[in-house]
Amino acid sequence: MQSSLQTDRRSPVNRHRDWRVWWRLMRPHTLTAAFVPVCIGTALAFHETNIRVSLFIAMLVASLLIQAATNMFNEYYDFKRGLDSPESVGIGGAIVREGIQPKTVLNLAISFFAIATLIGVYICMNSSWWLALIGSICMAAGYFYTGGPIPIAYTPFGELAAGFFMGLLIILISFFIQTGEITKTAILISVPIAILVGAILLANNIRDFDGDKKNGRKTLAILVGRDNAIRILAGMFVVSFIWMVGLALFHLVSFWTLLVFFSVPKAIAAAKGFIGKTKPIEMMPAMKATAQTNTQFGFLLAIGLLISHWL
Repeated sequence: MQSSLQTDRRSPVNRHRDWRVWWRLMRPHTLTAAFVPVCIGTALAFHETNIRVSLFIAMLVASLLIQAATNMFNEYYDFKRGLDSPESVGIGGAIVREGIQPKTVLNLAISFFAIATLIGVYICMNSSWWLALIGSICMAAGYFYTGGPIPIAYTPFGELAAGFFMGLLIILISFFIQTGEITKTAILISVPIAILVGAILLANNIRDFDGDKKNGRKTLAILVGRDNAIRILAGMFVVSFIWMVGLALFHLVSFWTLLVFFSVPKAIAAAKGFIGKTKPIEMMPAMKATAQTNTQFGFLLAIGLLISHWL
């Protein structure tokens, strides 16, 4: 049996040369949670100052590296805890399907953190060294999401942590490094993005409901039940759109930002896609639509902010 399995697999050399293995390991569908907030914070800063492109690129790359590293830590620790198998849906599969050594995945994640730290030094040199502390906390949150004795991902606070660190904080840091300040508008405009980033995690937990419950996780979806979790997900979409209407009505942002409503069909598809589904593979389109909602909403918001600046 063992020899037949080895024969069916590609050789390690070929596996490791296949860039798609490493691309899947970074879980690209989740990277929207990193680059969308950077774009929004920078677009908002256009209203206050001239943008330094070098800081924008540095912040964008650092955020993507931290998100990718967080995904790799997830892959590593879920494997070490015996939660991943070749049949697992939604994982990179580098370890359980492609045969890459777990230590390689862990070292790659640490390397990404190291590069992000070096980029962070450049950002601090051109803004404030207080960001070193904040950036360190963000990376710690990324590690402890699935690492450590009590991973955040195994608690009901995963969505809250993701929304706060990958939504609100990234927008505010991106805004601060360009303007040197934090405004009320920057804080308020980060709220719907934080909600949508949290929605990506909730969608992930709805998809993994049965497996997480079997393995003793206490995610928000498990605490409230699958059906209520879907209702909460739909409510998160609704609140995000209503929040933008409120900001526009109170003249805190331009009505151009209501371009975000063009992403409503994707949000509806995401919420409806979970209804009546119980198998993870059946819910993958809804999971994908949730991430796409965040992407579309975020980019449309950034475009609206830029248009309102130029007009």
